[in-house]
Amino acid sequence: MKVTRDLTDGKPMKLILDFGIPLLFGFLFQQFYNLADTAIVGRILGSDALAAVGSTGSLNFLVIGFVMGICNGFAIPISQMFGAADYKQLRKYVSGSLWLCIIFTIVITSSVLIFCVDILRATSTPEDIFDRAYIYIFTIFAGIPAYFLYNMTAAILRSLSDSKTPVVWLVIASIINIVLDVVFILAFKMDVFGAALATVIAQFISGFGCLYKVCRGFPILVMNKGDMKLSARHTGTLLAMGIPMGLQYSITAIGSVVLQTAVNQLGTMYVTAVTAANKISMFMCCPFDAMGSTMATYMGQNVGARKWERLNSGIFACSLLGLIYAVGSLLVILLTGNYMAMIFLDEKSLDLIPLVRQFLTTLAAFYFPLALVNIVRFSIQGMGFSPTATFAGVLEMVGRGVTAYFVSVIGFNAACFASPAAWILADLFLIPAYFLCRKRLLKKYGNEPTQPINA
Repeated sequence: MKVTRDLTDGKPMKLILDFGIPLLFGFLFQQFYNLADTAIVGRILGSDALAAVGSTGSLNFLVIGFVMGICNGFAIPISQMFGAADYKQLRKYVSGSLWLCIIFTIVITSSVLIFCVDILRATSTPEDIFDRAYIYIFTIFAGIPAYFLYNMTAAILRSLSDSKTPVVWLVIASIINIVLDVVFILAFKMDVFGAALATVIAQFISGFGCLYKVCRGFPILVMNKGDMKLSARHTGTLLAMGIPMGLQYSITAIGSVVLQTAVNQLGTMYVTAVTAANKISMFMCCPFDAMGSTMATYMGQNVGARKWERLNSGIFACSLLGLIYAVGSLLVILLTGNYMAMIFLDEKSLDLIPLVRQFLTTLAAFYFPLALVNIVRFSIQGMGFSPTATFAGVLEMVGRGVTAYFVSVIGFNAACFASPAAWILADLFLIPAYFLCRKRLLKKYGNEPTQPINA
């Protein structure tokens, strides 16, 4: 049976580029419509509205990051079974992932909507932007089913080496999102609610597009009798992969929440500056996200195929790409940082440009450690060691949390170095952890027949 291209044969650099470039465009378009939201809010609704949206950014990452994490974790055994050409087990993992996503959707959505106000109070959201912040994040949380739909179906497609379909639907969703932003905010005067609603609708559209391809595009996914039944063994493997990966995102986000709380206490001016800088940085960091997702699939397929010699060569090739991009992006930010900041600030807020530039330049100086965090952590996850990779998230949380303490003492300068401290701490653990995980796989599975790996 003819299936999509796999990543177990060929030069790693070429495979990583071929697979990763469509992913990169997907991340870029995803960030593009996030940037569109932010730019329209900041330029049209003003700096207070921008601060309201920005003050919820870490909470957004805490919850939506968990959704992304568990979906990507569920895809690891799917990727391994694809590499092993065991399509019966692959279908069992796909059906189990879909059932678990339905359960998690109900539990997470109801929980965060009930406690939304309490969460905003706990993070010291400034009173002058509290109402807008609540409206925005409540709408985003109500759209959690859309995030589950897209992230799970996109993860399944990437596990089968289809990195293009998620991009196509993200492009379509991005255009729709921007159009809806203009209609909801300018025409219907829906304020920040319109921006959030546009994002959720766009996410649903991209999710349904990927779902159609999952259901109709792969003969190996046609379910046979018994494939849709939830199996205890397959469920256990999926949870062992998905929950640690989701917690990794959330644990990392906890540090961001602590930092956001400290920045919120500095006042609306600093919240606005950090929001603008983070939006720019997230866009610039899309290649690192693409590298991470690529390495998760690359490592998962090669572990499933027992091609151990390809693991190190893949890590080296992707790290070289990360270094080249990190240097180039720093130069771009040094030359154009002021102009980037002006995208999000209205005429009354131009005095915030030096703060935006300082925060952004500090982050960019440490982009290579961030590249290694993504590359090595996702590689470890693709190898089947999700709990190990989760500890790197703990270290990121510690790095941001400790630095956030000094924000109240030193001020804004400390906030600039919070994320770099988190990345360096994570790398100090991840790099040796990768070699230990590889050694464990060679010792445990090197001479055994192909089978699901649940490390």
